[in-house]
Amino acid sequence: MRKTRVSINNERLQTASDILRAVAHPLRMKILEFVDRNEEINVNKIYNTLNLEQSITSQHLRILRQVAVVNTQRDGKYIHYSIDYDKLDTVVNAIHSFLEESGK
Repeated sequence: MRKTRVSINNERLQTASDILRAVAHPLRMKILEFVDRNEEINVNKIYNTLNLEQSITSQHLRILRQVAVVNTQRDGKYIHYSIDYDKLDTVVNAIHSFLEESGK
């Protein structure tokens, strides 16, 4: 039996968990894929291209903003979205650290 003490950064792991929950929804994944393909895109283009209702698109983008997976930039009446790749890298690193420390 292995008696190794595991030191887990609970804050980083909780952040990673929140982000994974946010991006796990199929429609939010579809939105993120579309934003990724376009680097930066306004909300009107997102819902028009993906054939979504504006209100539904806004609700899903709000969830992605809350976990800071997307960046926003206002240009007049338009809000442009881009992906925060540094934030996603932080999540991946937190998961890798957890798996390494837990011996998985």
